[in-house]
Amino acid sequence: HVQLVESGGGSVQVGGSLTLSCVASGNSIRTYCMGWFRQTQGNDREGVGAIGGDHTQFYADSVKGRFTISHDKAKNTVYLQMNSLKPEDTAMYYCAAMGGVTQTPLSDQVYHYWGQGTQVTVS
Repeated sequence: HVQLVESGGGSVQVGGSLTLSCVASGNSIRTYCMGWFRQTQGNDREGVGAIGGDHTQFYADSVKGRFTISHDKAKNTVYLQMNSLKPEDTAMYYCAAMGGVTQTPLSDQVYHYWGQGTQVTVS
């Protein structure tokens, strides 16, 4: 079992940057696929990006070139660096983990473990 705790959310101006962190405990996520999702009220969760155990990265078109995912395996932590933030990036951001590989890393259906979320507000 894996527990995930996100942090780093907050309020930022348009064009600003934030880095979200997701610390895992309970098991090593060294070989896990780790995803970042976001959700606004009344809408489905949207896959933002994911990183495989081999460090292969996947991004939604809406964030390509602006967001970067990284995985510090020694710290059992995944990061989401967000640059050039836009008002439409405002959402609750969630970290998720799945053991193994998937061909749909931006689908929330494949993830087994979820954090509680951290709010990002861009204005």
